[in-house]
Amino acid sequence: MKILIVEDEMEISKLIQTTLERESFECISAYDGLTALDLFQQQAPDLIVLDLMLPKLDGLEVCTRIRQKLTEKDPYILMLTAKGEEIDRVIGLSTGADDYLVKPFSPIELVARVRALLRRSLRHGGTQNNVYETPHFIVDLDKYSAIQKTDNNTEEPLELTTLEFNLLSTFMSYPGRVWSRTQLIDKLWGNDFFGDERVVDTHVRRLRKKIEPDTANPTYIKTVVGVGYKFEDEV
Repeated sequence: MKILIVEDEMEISKLIQTTLERESFECISAYDGLTALDLFQQQAPDLIVLDLMLPKLDGLEVCTRIRQKLTEKDPYILMLTAKGEEIDRVIGLSTGADDYLVKPFSPIELVARVRALLRRSLRHGGTQNNVYETPHFIVDLDKYSAIQKTDNNTEEPLELTTLEFNLLSTFMSYPGRVWSRTQLIDKLWGNDFFGDERVVDTHVRRLRKKIEPDTANPTYIKTVVGVGYKFEDEV
């Protein structure tokens, strides 16, 4: 597994790199936000350890831009910060970070968080049915493709991130079922999830932007107030 370390403090960056390389991870480092974006494009890391306070481009903006890019890999992002206030954690997760670690942290905790995030990729799938189809959508798990059918019977490929694809396929596997945030986290990420469950809302919003005619009045992914979400697709 390849990990991109984005940390402007040299000593902390070296500590993170030494700790992770000792666990047999391949590491590359960036010391500012713009370099981080370049390395993300060139190296396609599996996970990014991202500091919040960075020169040239801060961690929140780096995280936002990474999540906006359509790439083959949708890396997990572990955000680091010296701030421990709740609002900073919420803002970080709302931009697309998967987990949050406050400085100072122990190397043991860092490795545990990294391994927990990377194990999530092993939990996707596991269903016996490899193709889900509803009146307006087709998801093929084997081909890793998602198609939206328009009302005039044309088919348009959907460009989804890994999380968006797995979220849509989960919804389509049980149309009409109400999913709580906890159930979606368990289905998509597993029991090792350390983040705030509100990260689910972020990914639902992003998926809605790609499939809903009107995100203010969703047609397919409905909010069930006080419970969670459900998927409906009727002719």
